[in-house]
Amino acid sequence: MSTQISSLTPSVLVETGAVRVAVLPERGRLSLRSRGDLASLNKALGLTLPDRIGRRVIAGETEVIRLGPDEWTILVPAGEVTGLIAACDAIYADHPYSLVDISGREITLQIEGPKAAELLALGCARDVEIIPVGEGRRTVCDGTTVILWRDSEDRFRMDIWNSFAPHLGHLFEIGSKELAAEIALS
Repeated sequence: MSTQISSLTPSVLVETGAVRVAVLPERGRLSLRSRGDLASLNKALGLTLPDRIGRRVIAGETEVIRLGPDEWTILVPAGEVTGLIAACDAIYADHPYSLVDISGREITLQIEGPKAAELLALGCARDVEIIPVGEGRRTVCDGTTVILWRDSEDRFRMDIWNSFAPHLGHLFEIGSKELAAEIALS
C-alpha cells in the first residue's frame, strides 16, 4: 500500500473514529535566524518574536514559533512571503540576520481526534502530552525531524520535509486504523 501525499492538494489521508490525518493547504514558510536587539525586526514583522523555545505568537494570519536560541519559523499566507522579506530587509538591513523562504520544503499534516496524542506516540521520541496547548517543538518522529505544533488538547500539526511525508503518512494511516480497531474491540 502506498500513501500518496501532495503538497498541492489538501486531502484527508485517513479518518477513523480514533483520529483524522489530513494534509493542510500550503502556507508561506520562512526560516529566521538572528541575535541581539530584535526591536526593528519585530516592527517589520508586525509582532513580537516569541521569547522562549517552544512558544509561539499569532498576529493576524502570521504565526511564529521559536525553535532555538536564535531560530524561528514564520508562517504567513503564501502571497505575503516576498513582501515580508522586503520589509525586513528595509528595516533590519544594518543588523546581521538570515530570513530564508522555505515554503517549498515542507508540508503540514493535521492530526486530530481523541487518539491524536496516542497516534503521535507511535513515532515521536518525546511525550507529546506534556507539550502545552499553543506551543510546539522540534522533535523526531520515526527517525524524521519534524516540527510539532499543539493547537488544542486533541489537535496537532506536524511540519514534515516533503521527501519524508509519504513515510510518515503511511505510518499514521496504519496507526490510525489500529487505534480505531482497539476502540471497536473495547
